[in-house]
Amino acid sequence: MEKNFCEVKLFQVKPSKLEEFEKLIAVVAEEQKQQKGCIDIKYMKRFYVFDDIKEQPRELTRIVKCVKYFSYWDFDNMENYSSATHWFFEKYSKEIFKLLIMPFDINCGYSIY
Repeated sequence: MEKNFCEVKLFQVKPSKLEEFEKLIAVVAEEQKQQKGCIDIKYMKRFYVFDDIKEQPRELTRIVKCVKYFSYWDFDNMENYSSATHWFFEKYSKEIFKLLIMPFDINCGYSIY
């Protein structure tokens, strides 16, 4: 049985560009959902951190350097993922890179569960 092919991106957004990033990502995510083989796309803004695993997460109260966002993109296979990634880079990478302190980090592979 073939497993899903997944990707996690880390975006480190400039503090002055948060609103612009979130507006752009709302548009991007709708288009990502339409890519052939896409099972799901999710974006998360990092609001909390663990200081002590015995306690609840603590809400972040100030920005130091950047705000971190993560995306999770799930596909039925590597071929469809690859095509969608080429589309994403061609259409949105320049616009997104302008909002970041450094290029986004990409991690990808087959799901194991």
